[in-house]
Amino acid sequence: MKSRFLRLAISSLVAGMAGLSALQAQAADLNVCAGENEMPFSNAKKEGFENTLAELVGKSLNRKVNFVYWKDARYTVRDHLDQNKCDLIMGVDSSDPRVLKTEPYYRSSYIFITREDRGIDISSWNDDLLKERNFRIGVLPDSPGKVMLLQINRFDDMFDYFAEKQRYQSTRNKYVKVDPEEVMNDVASSYIHAAMLWAPEVARYIKKSPVPLKVEVVKDDAKKANGQKVPMHYSVAMGVRKDDVALQQALNKVITEKRSDIEAILRAEGIPLLPVSSQ
Repeated sequence: MKSRFLRLAISSLVAGMAGLSALQAQAADLNVCAGENEMPFSNAKKEGFENTLAELVGKSLNRKVNFVYWKDARYTVRDHLDQNKCDLIMGVDSSDPRVLKTEPYYRSSYIFITREDRGIDISSWNDDLLKERNFRIGVLPDSPGKVMLLQINRFDDMFDYFAEKQRYQSTRNKYVKVDPEEVMNDVASSYIHAAMLWAPEVARYIKKSPVPLKVEVVKDDAKKANGQKVPMHYSVAMGVRKDDVALQQALNKVITEKRSDIEAILRAEGIPLLPVSSQ
């Protein structure tokens, strides 16, 4: 009998400690991985729209937000999230296999950018104008735009431009970052006819451009020669460690309850929003 009461006492103690741990976890700070100099998404001055979104999430969870800054996005999951240095990554692709993802909190697209005064009308990679050799279009390395330039045999035509944007550095076994704002400015200066960029990375700068720019959402109808789809529209989610189901569920609740607030921040940024569907 004595041992039975002892077991009950131990069980009660363990249950109490578990409850205390849950309360402590709920009240703990929320450590958010963010780019130290990755505008317009985030920076150390908290000027990015993802900084603002993270603060909204933290307030909704009643948790203080601490930003843990990275300098190279390629190693964020391995060196920060998986090492418990942060709990949350904003702005992950909804198909990213490295993390446990929330429901998408927005969906957007690649956009064609041209000068309004040039009267250029393009909205799809099937448009004939893009196939003309003298039509100069800027895209970023390792983007759907590069894939499509290769498909329509235009990559070699633009090779000198890409080399220039990469400062003539070799990309062999090395990532060379190209600033999307610089590519957008090349459109504004008429150095190139058009650019295709991910809307969230340049929406802020398009709004501020002294030269009126035309923006067209790229139709999601691009395909390789073999018929394989090349997506132009993407859903964006939040990522947590694969075993952190509790945080994932809490974030999903925030996304549902604060949908209008999230969209207001994104629209203020100038990001074109597409209908979001659940995973």
